[in-house]
Amino acid sequence: MTISNVYVGGWFQRTMLQLSEIYDFLRECSTRINLDSEKLKEYRKSLQIGKIDYGVAGEEFIEFTTALDINVKIFEDGLIVLNNKTVSENTLFADIDHVQDYYENKLSPTLNYLFSLGAPVPKELANIATVYPYFIVCENATKEEMDDLLSRTEKQKYFEFTNNKYNVVRGDKYYFINNKKQTISNIERYIEEQIFIREFKGQLHRYLNLHRSIWEKIDKVKEQKKVKGEDIVKFTTKLEGYAKTITLIEGRINQMSTYLPTREKIAKGDEELAEFLSISGYRYETLKDTLDYIKHLWSMTKNYVNSAQKLFDGLKNDVSNKSINSLTLVTSMSAGTSIISLLTKTEPQFTAFGIVYFFLLGAVVFAANKTIKYISKNRTYTVSDIDFVKDID
Repeated sequence: MTISNVYVGGWFQRTMLQLSEIYDFLRECSTRINLDSEKLKEYRKSLQIGKIDYGVAGEEFIEFTTALDINVKIFEDGLIVLNNKTVSENTLFADIDHVQDYYENKLSPTLNYLFSLGAPVPKELANIATVYPYFIVCENATKEEMDDLLSRTEKQKYFEFTNNKYNVVRGDKYYFINNKKQTISNIERYIEEQIFIREFKGQLHRYLNLHRSIWEKIDKVKEQKKVKGEDIVKFTTKLEGYAKTITLIEGRINQMSTYLPTREKIAKGDEELAEFLSISGYRYETLKDTLDYIKHLWSMTKNYVNSAQKLFDGLKNDVSNKSINSLTLVTSMSAGTSIISLLTKTEPQFTAFGIVYFFLLGAVVFAANKTIKYISKNRTYTVSDIDFVKDID
């Protein structure tokens, strides 16, 4: 058995516009936006770029080699595939780490900086650790050798796919492909499609879990039966943060609709993938159904946070109105006292009693203001809302 290639990949939404920006950066270290030129030079140098090609295979793509024996392929829809051909059975895991290190510590930081302007990535997504799919391509391996590779990485076999040209044994994150008589370019087509499907599904799963997390946070705010006046602003600020996150994530989810039909059409038009798609082609339909389901969930989440914001905005207005009414009363009393005092004097005179009276009146107004603010902050308000029984999402 010979291990010929190791592949690592990922996917995040991009377009041909970003692809052309990457191409300009790789060729000339140039960009049309206001980024630090010295940083761009440092990032490009770290990639150790060799030959660069721009091609079309259903979609436009950039492919470049590196001095580290790693080949990188970036598609216009954001799919990225890296592979290392300098591998062996004895150094397999070190070879995998080598490709992963280039992806995480050289390529990803470069692309992140290149696209650092514009709509931000929500921190809830930025802090999620990525679990890559690893693809190990073998030549003429026996079933026992394939099973041995799986046992060295993962104990559980998820599925096994076999045809007359290659067969696949898959664990959780490791795919072992035994090439019998297929070209490496067709093997790569299978790998590219697997990475896209896996990453698309993985993103949807992350959005499902984020929906659960954010919904519970909104619930904790809305479940307050009574709330102090001083806490209303705090809760309102929290809801504003949740609403911003929901808007950003909803935008990312809506972008995903544009990529699935194109990938499906290209894959189903590829004769070399026909046998594989006869088994797993339905996955495009299930991904679309799952995407629609996630969209509906986030629409519900957006409506939920909006209703919570309206509820607390009403309470905030109520607090403000009561404070204004109380302060108006104190001001009116103070003004009335001053007017009465003026009307009962024949002419202004400075007396010891007058000075004492002036400071006493000021102290009374100050104390009244403090008392009203204290009462306003500590007054409890009823959070009126409808209770629902939770269903399984």
